[in-house]
Amino acid sequence: MSWLTIKTAAAATLLALSSISFAETAPQQNQADSLDDLLEMVKQGTLEDQQELQVREAEFQRKRDEQARLLKAARQELKREEDRSIQLERTFDDNKKQIRDNQQVLQNKLGSLKELFGIFQQTAGDLQAEFFSSATSIQYPGRGEFLEDFAKKMSKASEISTIEEVERLWFELQREMTESGKIIRFSAPVLGADGRESQREVIRVGGFGMISNDPDPAYLAWRAEIQKLAELKRQPTGGVLSDVEDYAESDAAHARLAVDPTGGALLSRLVDSPTLGERVAQGGLVGYIILAVGAFALVLALFKIVTINLTSMQVAAQKRDISNPRSDNPLGRVLQVYNASKSLDIESLEMRLAEAILDEMPRINRFVVIIKIISVVAPLMGLLGTVTGMINTFQAITLFGTGDPKTMAGGISQALVTTVLGLVVAIPAVVLHTIVASRAKAIGHTLEHQAAGLIAEQMEAKANEQ
Repeated sequence: MSWLTIKTAAAATLLALSSISFAETAPQQNQADSLDDLLEMVKQGTLEDQQELQVREAEFQRKRDEQARLLKAARQELKREEDRSIQLERTFDDNKKQIRDNQQVLQNKLGSLKELFGIFQQTAGDLQAEFFSSATSIQYPGRGEFLEDFAKKMSKASEISTIEEVERLWFELQREMTESGKIIRFSAPVLGADGRESQREVIRVGGFGMISNDPDPAYLAWRAEIQKLAELKRQPTGGVLSDVEDYAESDAAHARLAVDPTGGALLSRLVDSPTLGERVAQGGLVGYIILAVGAFALVLALFKIVTINLTSMQVAAQKRDISNPRSDNPLGRVLQVYNASKSLDIESLEMRLAEAILDEMPRINRFVVIIKIISVVAPLMGLLGTVTGMINTFQAITLFGTGDPKTMAGGISQALVTTVLGLVVAIPAVVLHTIVASRAKAIGHTLEHQAAGLIAEQMEAKANEQ
């Protein structure tokens, strides 16, 4: 490098340092006053960088040697572990062969006992499921744990049951059989229908179920899923609870009591059986509309029966007093028309009376047609609910499939309940319409009969005058 090049570079460096010094607010330290000073400063900086580079290089070499030492140690450790792994695999294979040989020796020694242990395991499993749902479990807790441990032990080929365990298995089986034929009174915690637990006196009737008369007569059920005794949320009706009360208070050797032969399964189904109100609610909006229409038809029919009966009584009273017509009944109004038209000829008089009767019939038959319409519309509304329910059922099948019947139960219930409600409304409506229409027709016949009699009398009177 020539001196001119060095001088030019130094001048450029000096110019750059000068511009930086003007931009800073505070004065810089160690500023070069000449090119020689600047060259000296550059030389010293280069020496310092070389020293720092040598220190870093030495540190790198030291760490590289340390990594090499650690790598060597790790490879030695890996070799030792590989040798140890090979030795453990050999030991494992030897132990596995020895276990297989010992198991074969055990199987040969067990012989026919193996079938006996299988019977013990099956019996213990069956008894565990039986005791889990048995009503006697509230008096004898802890049986299930023993049977579970015993069944697990019998399922293993490395353990043999003891005489004490076999005797206890026999004892638990015999005790369950004995207790299923006893009627026992005892005190136990019972979950009420409101979810509150209280101590009550309980009567266990063998294995058929349990009752309580403390404080009120009620049937109880053993809820196996929570291992608690609970009162049925819905009790049977028809005088059954009175038998429970009499049975609990009776000291006789024999007393009347209704029991569930399935051990409580049928009584537990009472919770799922809907009441009348719940069945009506299953019909949905269409069901409520049918009931509302039916109630309206019933009220209208009763009102019409009462008014027609009053009208019949008034007509009957008027028949006994033909000479004194009154305007408060149809026959009296027809008689008034007859008295006002006596001077007319027979044809005109007959037409006037027919007109008067026609005027009375709409009043007599008022609302009768509405009852008839309701008797016809109610089954059609039930059919509408049926179709709607089936549509809901098919939609549920489309969305959820047929795996869960509960997803289809709502639509099917609506389909069946609305049909029943429609028939329940239509049948009485038809009967009421027949009663009302026949009585209204009877009044009309009375009016026609009296009008025909009046015309006949008028014809006789005119014939006598001639």
